[in-house]
Amino acid sequence: MILSYCTNVHPAEDLDGVIRQLREYAGPIRRRAGLDILGVGLWLPAGLARQLAGSPQDRSALRDVLIAEGLQLHTINAFPYGGFHNEVVKLDVYKPTWADRERLEYTLDCAEVLADLLPADTAGSISTLPLAWREPWTQNDDDTATSAFAELSSRLRDLRDRTGKTVRIAVEPEPGCILDTVADVVGWLGARTARGIDPEFVGLCVDTCHLAVSFADPAGAIGDIAAAGLRVVKVQASAALHVADPSDPAARQSLAAFVEPRYLHQVRESQPHGVVAADDLDQALAELPGESPWRVHFHIPLHHVPAAPLETTVDVLRQTVAEVGRLPYAPEVHLDIETYTWSVLPGSSVGITEGIAAEIVWAQSNLLDTVAAARS
Repeated sequence: MILSYCTNVHPAEDLDGVIRQLREYAGPIRRRAGLDILGVGLWLPAGLARQLAGSPQDRSALRDVLIAEGLQLHTINAFPYGGFHNEVVKLDVYKPTWADRERLEYTLDCAEVLADLLPADTAGSISTLPLAWREPWTQNDDDTATSAFAELSSRLRDLRDRTGKTVRIAVEPEPGCILDTVADVVGWLGARTARGIDPEFVGLCVDTCHLAVSFADPAGAIGDIAAAGLRVVKVQASAALHVADPSDPAARQSLAAFVEPRYLHQVRESQPHGVVAADDLDQALAELPGESPWRVHFHIPLHHVPAAPLETTVDVLRQTVAEVGRLPYAPEVHLDIETYTWSVLPGSSVGITEGIAAEIVWAQSNLLDTVAAARS
């Protein structure tokens, strides 16, 4: 598996900002982690992706900085279209949807950039949203999205013919969206291969925070992807909050510190009759019964151990990576650390460079080394 960290943690909406974040953060993080080469999973806002796709000169400038800082680009996060560090993001992160032409054009721009900047003899990946937030969504929207992914498949095939570079799209299920779970993505893609969506170019991004929040079984989820003839293109290494007893006053007090206005923090409660849901943490604290364990969509640093009674779902991450590590194409899967919540993490006194470097070191020893040992 190919390790990187996602730069959506750093605010940047233009080329100068991206170059600055590579020089001021990614390069120093690589050096602090003790690595000769570090992968970065770039986040490119739509306007910048369009600029780079149309400018070989700007792509060359970006390539020069990557080389100078000892960085490699294998994957792009094309889930947020723009404004990911606005004061309030919430549901805006799901716009435009895959029923909007802008989403397809943005993704194709990212593919053009990635194909040019990929290291030789490697494939690239682009993660994207699971169609849209669950409402509003119509059958016409679904048909439009299906056609968009079919066109995307054809355009990515043309890109490979033209450049010799394979770029794959990784659909990332997220709680509350049209494709809420891995099973939803498997079902949706599997039913549409006859309508032009090519599994050679369109597969899954398994975000292990989202997977944990859905209370899915990692082995079952990865097995279902393989059984459907689909591909795990990318794993976003992330951990959710886990609360064993959400009725405990101490747990509720601790959770209240994670309520914040920028990002959506979906909550799921695993009850004997099924999973019940809240769209954000403040709603969960007010409305969910709290009779069974909760999992909260709040990306916690991989190496971080929160104060009791809060826990994280890092074991789901470990299990998922172990399962993906057994796949025959595992060395080609991109493992992208995506802790974008440093700016809203309560009580954190660790600098972002130090914190991300510690995550990378943790991932190397706890994930990649384990997979390598299992495959040897």
